[in-house]
Amino acid sequence: MNVTLRQLRVFLFIAQGRNFSRAGDELGLTQPAVSRAILELESRLGLKLLDRTTREVVLTEAGHSLAARLARVLEDLDQTLQDVAGLASAREGKVRVASSPTLSANLMPSCIAACAQQAPGIQFLLLDRIQQDVLASVRSGEVDFGVVIEPQSTEDLYCETILSDPFVLVTPRRHALAKSRSVRWSALDGEALVLLDHASGSRRLIDEALASQGASCHVKQELGHPTTVFRMVEAGIGISVMPALAALSSELPQLALRTLTPRVQRNIMLVRRRNRVLSPLAECVWKIVQSAVQTAFTPKGPESQSGMAQSSKLD
Repeated sequence: MNVTLRQLRVFLFIAQGRNFSRAGDELGLTQPAVSRAILELESRLGLKLLDRTTREVVLTEAGHSLAARLARVLEDLDQTLQDVAGLASAREGKVRVASSPTLSANLMPSCIAACAQQAPGIQFLLLDRIQQDVLASVRSGEVDFGVVIEPQSTEDLYCETILSDPFVLVTPRRHALAKSRSVRWSALDGEALVLLDHASGSRRLIDEALASQGASCHVKQELGHPTTVFRMVEAGIGISVMPALAALSSELPQLALRTLTPRVQRNIMLVRRRNRVLSPLAECVWKIVQSAVQTAFTPKGPESQSGMAQSSKLD
């Protein structure tokens, strides 16, 4: 039945006070509006609820039955609405965020620390997973949102870039390509490479960059963790192309880091399900992550967008 909350409240006020004028005053309605609400309610129910004369208002049997149950129903509804409205200002609870290993190691600690400082009542739960599993957990609703390298398929996702991270060349210090401060992608043609495997969101972008720049390379090892890649490069198994964020966060005394030109970068994004509103707590954490990343990786110089240091850092 198309019964409105306003009609029910009008009826309850009249049933309790037996006076149309007083009910209008309490609800901020004119007397004609009160009368119209009662007539509409009776019409929807198909029952007479009130008998009204010039001297009194009397409840019918149906009116008594409705009034006896309605007060509790409206009280429960008011309490429910107050409870739900309170979620908007809530600052206690859990927020689940998933991210891939390199991002978990290099971005998320500062974000979690910022959340603990700015919103101490929120428990920031991090799920450290490969990119494919991060996206699956976002799509399934297992986590509130994820932090990933730009995904291929985004039809069902809302994505927001928070950082652009360039790819760099990592070589042993005595390698011929380490003699220049910057190296063209095409100069990698014929080189043996040690790369992250395809579970990494970065691998697809690296392969595309090599192909577009005409660099045909022999990939000797494909590995799941940056530290393993660096140890392989140190051992002389091959050179590598890595995200600057992953390379600069590591202790690499035996390696040289060089800028690759033209600049190719990966976009690090926050992702959530499209057309799904985040909870107020998750929205709070989303904004904290945005701010923390921008603060930590604000460019410090013309060669260092995203806060990445110059290649001389490792020389």
